[in-house]
Parts: sequence; C-alpha cells; structure tokens
Amino acid sequence: MLSATIDRYAYGSLAPRDDRMVTIESVDFKTTTEMSLDEEILCDGSLDLIKAAVRRFGREGTDGYDLVLRSSAPPGSGLGSSSTMMVALTGLLARHYGTALDEYQTAELAHAIERQDLRITGGMQDQYAATFGGFNFIEFTDRVIVNPLRVRDEIMHELELSLLLCFTGITRDSARVIEDQTQRAVAQADETLAGLRVQKELAVAMKAALLTGQLHEFGVLLGEAWAQKKRMSPLISNGQIDELYDVALSHGALGGKVTGAGGGGYILLFCDFTRKHRVMEALEFAGAHVTEFAFDIKGLTIWSV
Repeated sequence: MLSATIDRYAYGSLAPRDDRMVTIESVDFKTTTEMSLDEEILCDGSLDLIKAAVRRFGREGTDGYDLVLRSSAPPGSGLGSSSTMMVALTGLLARHYGTALDEYQTAELAHAIERQDLRITGGMQDQYAATFGGFNFIEFTDRVIVNPLRVRDEIMHELELSLLLCFTGITRDSARVIEDQTQRAVAQADETLAGLRVQKELAVAMKAALLTGQLHEFGVLLGEAWAQKKRMSPLISNGQIDELYDVALSHGALGGKVTGAGGGGYILLFCDFTRKHRVMEALEFAGAHVTEFAFDIKGLTIWSV
C-alpha cells in the first residue's frame, strides 16, 4: 500500500491529577465524561475509543489525568481521523504510564485497541501511516513492513500543487462498507478479488511513478485505482460521488479516488496545476467543498511542558 500524510492532525493533551479520576473532553463530539480508576472502565457507547485506550493501559501505577482531544479532520471523512486519534492517544498514554514503545509497537497497539478490544471493522494502514508519517510503501504479509520513500522535494511540491480534496458532503460509517467488501472477498466474488489483485499491482506502479517524478502518469494511475476499488463493493461509490467525479474529469482532472473505505468522505483528485483552478470552480459550482492541503513528513509527535 502507498500512503502519505497530510496537514490534518489529531491533537491531544494529558494533564496529571492528584486523585484517581480521569476526565475526557472530546472537542469534535462536544462531549465530556469522567470515570474513576478505582472502578471498572466500561465501554457504553460514549467516547468508547478513548475509554478502550485508557482501559488497555490499566488502572494501576497511576493517578488520574485530564484528557482533551480534537481533530482537524472530521469523523467519517475517510482521512483516517479515528485511527489517527487512537495513535495520538496511544502515544500520550504510553508517555504518561512510562511505557516505551517504538513506531511499530505504537501502531500495533493502536490497531489492537480499535480492532480487537472494540471490534471495529477495518484495516491497519491508517495506524501505521499516522505513526510513521511521510511517504511510505507499506507491506502487509505475516507482518507489517513500512518502507519510507525518498521523494525529492521538487516532486513533493509539484504533487502537492496538483492535488485537491473534494468533500462529497457525506460522512459514513466505514465499517459497513468494509464488512461488505470482506464478505465478498471471503465468498471469493470474482469482481472483488480481481479488483484487489489489480490494486496491488497499481500500488507498485504508482510508487515507481512517484519516485521518478512521472506525476501525470501517477494521476492517471490514481483514476485506475479508483475504477478497480469500485469493483470490490457496490457500496464504495454512489450517484453523488460519481457525479462529482465526472465534473472534475470534464474540467481537467486526470484522475482521483475516494479516500478511505468509500461511500462518502473526500475525493482525492489529481489535476495539472494550470487547470486545477477550473476544476475547483466547477466542483464548488456543483455544491461541493473543495480544499487544498500540504504534505507533512512527521508522524506521531509527543512533547512535555
């Protein structure tokens, strides 16, 4: 899998207390809660992502603390906001509990809390991308191997100026889309398996195009990856997504794909810089929210004050 991190962040702060209470404020969900470390921590449907992380690190060997968490990427956007928040939270709690974790251990633990403790359906690419940061080619076999890519500055800047994010106006529960894909893969549906195979080949071709600066080819391959992704499940796209994608192509975009599992969120589009403004204007006229972004090569960053 080919991944890159952008300037959309999950933020968290942890302030130690001198009692056994843990308070949690989620700025994104405008929700607060508190719990005692002297009582069992129950996941009851409110801020379970955070509670599960606190429960995983345990109630022994610490006093309480105040957590404040927020994200610059909205939940359900397909930008990996939930997994990135879990990575940030894992890093915060590891620092507080004095648990030394390297990047692989951090990503693995964040993944385990989401997928095993909370049984949220999904992959593991978001946790590794957020933890390591930058451009990476990630291999998933019997273990995960993150291969950092040395993308030249001029290529990164040109790519940055050639890409844009178009919000479809739809936030969605990625688990439903992923569950449908998984069921089709287990049943060995021909279209699903074919789509998976071709996407693996395209990831290698896109890596080569990126490293050699063949960015127009990269944009075309991005569109081909979207065509193959749609073969995996009918839930990945819909009329609204298809309409916005067609508007972008008809005004100069070379290719693009929906971020994340699909079904909503953002469409990542590649455009020649000289035509990018026309694509943006057309999408905004169609009622979409369009934004640019910058790459960020840093992953999980923690500091104390």
